[in-house]
Amino acid sequence: QKQNSASCFKAATLVPIPKQSNVTCLNDFRPVALTPIPAKCLERLVIKHIRAALPPSLDPHQFAYRENRSTEDAIATVLHTLLEHLEHKNTYARLLFVDYSSAFNTIRPYKLRPKLHQLGLNSSLCNWIVDFLTNRRQSVRVGKNTSSTLVVNTGAPQGCVLSPLLYTLFTHDCISSCASNLIVKFADDTTVLGLISNNDETNYRTEVQQLESWCRDNNLVLNTKNTKEIIVDFRRKGHNNHLPLFIGSEAVERVSSFKFLGVTVTEDLSWGNHITSAVRKAQQRLYYLRRLRSADIPRPLMLNFYNCAISSVLTYGFLVWFPSCTKADQQALQRVVKEAGRIIGTILPEISNIFPTRCLRRVHSILRDQHHPAHHLFHLLPSGRRYRSIQARTSRLANSLYPQAVRLLNSPPPSLPPPLTDNNHIQLINSCELV
Repeated sequence: QKQNSASCFKAATLVPIPKQSNVTCLNDFRPVALTPIPAKCLERLVIKHIRAALPPSLDPHQFAYRENRSTEDAIATVLHTLLEHLEHKNTYARLLFVDYSSAFNTIRPYKLRPKLHQLGLNSSLCNWIVDFLTNRRQSVRVGKNTSSTLVVNTGAPQGCVLSPLLYTLFTHDCISSCASNLIVKFADDTTVLGLISNNDETNYRTEVQQLESWCRDNNLVLNTKNTKEIIVDFRRKGHNNHLPLFIGSEAVERVSSFKFLGVTVTEDLSWGNHITSAVRKAQQRLYYLRRLRSADIPRPLMLNFYNCAISSVLTYGFLVWFPSCTKADQQALQRVVKEAGRIIGTILPEISNIFPTRCLRRVHSILRDQHHPAHHLFHLLPSGRRYRSIQARTSRLANSLYPQAVRLLNSPPPSLPPPLTDNNHIQLINSCELV
């Protein structure tokens, strides 16, 4: 009975979910594992136990499933490192967006165990995790049809609560080997940033080769077809003479823009494409807001819908791109906000007023976290009242997130209205009575 109960916790039904609208092959499906609810509850307890045992300095450039980290932090770290490098003469950068084939499903328990020991997890916990990943019973369900059960001993099924954390621990030793490179990860989304000076790409190409070798040693398969590269080069000469990058025998496709963790990044670091896409998606959802109004839905519920379905689209990655976007882009965003306010029947906050509050809230959380990758950018001056400004030669860096955040920290707080005295208190009462 104990064995049967334990196997029930490890049973899963795989349901293939299309990754895109046009499905042409099996790789266009994502196998999502449906597991019992008691198993999910148990996994959440184990996650808390694992996180409490992990060192706080664990791979600062892994931003997934960690407290005080988000996709916005990952994008901001890459862009700030890139922009600082471009401040120097004769420099450019190459961004490689790596794609893996079924990353979660390739974890080998016997390779995971020594990595967990290296991170300081005790033997009992390591044994439980290895047992959790082995002898799992899985079946596939398509519509009303269900396949026979298969026992697997490899991988952490997508859909299991514990799987993403185990994957981040499995890849914690995948780090850059050279100071001129940076490997940023958000779960299985991996980005390699190569900072090139004087046209010398040796370190960058070596880094990519080492990543390919690390993947072979850890049973991960690089999907070269879906791996893309952007080259950011603002030099007047030579920016079109870059040699292609090869992974194995296949050349990596160079693109002018890429959706990096939900934010469209372009080779000229402009945000028009991302904002146009966000505005278009938000305008489509205004239709549902109008339907809610025609159904006489109460205003608080309409506001909740706006915040969840429209504002969240308009402000995703907001801190990264808003300081550098153009006035025309800001006006396009504000038009959607005004239209939503007209439909709801209220005045919504202007898009430009959201940035200072949200930015300061984010910076204060970074200041409290000494292991955050951006913590070192904020230095108090000897006076202890102001922070040292981040020097910028170009407007690209000056208008980016962290220099703007330092300016907000150093700016005086908004002035408060004068205290209410007896005289103007009486005047205020009289004016209210007249109204």
